[in-house]
Amino acid sequence: MATLFYFYYNETLFQLKEKGFVLLQITILTVIVPILIYFLLKTLNKIDSVMAYDLGQRKIPLVLQSFLFILLVKRSITIDRYFELHFFFLAALMSTLIALLLLFAKIKASIHMLAFSSLTVFVTGLHLHHPEHFPLIVPFLIFMNGVIASSRLVMQAHTPKELIIGFLSGSIPQLLLLVVWL
Repeated sequence: MATLFYFYYNETLFQLKEKGFVLLQITILTVIVPILIYFLLKTLNKIDSVMAYDLGQRKIPLVLQSFLFILLVKRSITIDRYFELHFFFLAALMSTLIALLLLFAKIKASIHMLAFSSLTVFVTGLHLHHPEHFPLIVPFLIFMNGVIASSRLVMQAHTPKELIIGFLSGSIPQLLLLVVWL
């Protein structure tokens, strides 16, 4: 989603063909490959469910996701061509590593909140950079953070502490790198 917002806010900088190619690369590395990894881990009995309630079952997916983000940042979304998007994925890598390190301390962070708070901060930065585009998106994303947190509580998938840790793990790296590209 961050890539779609990035291309929306920078619509004149890139050709349609380039946008499609980048979206395809990102979709493969952040959606398709993780789904395939999930099915592989499920087949190998390394993970029970897509929710990965057990802390130990979260480690392998987070390590692999970190490698996928490194691949994106080093090879695909380079700083010279996609400046803001590069820092988004770099912060996403930092957030993933924070979640992984927290697992070693037996602390679980909500990956849903991590991802969505990260997206919210990034889109807020894009909106500050290009205020003429779609002014209601930032309040909508903030509202959706609340919806996601509420749904995770209702589903009893996380405690309030895990949601806050996830929110902070996603938003703080984005805020730190926002200073660089804004």
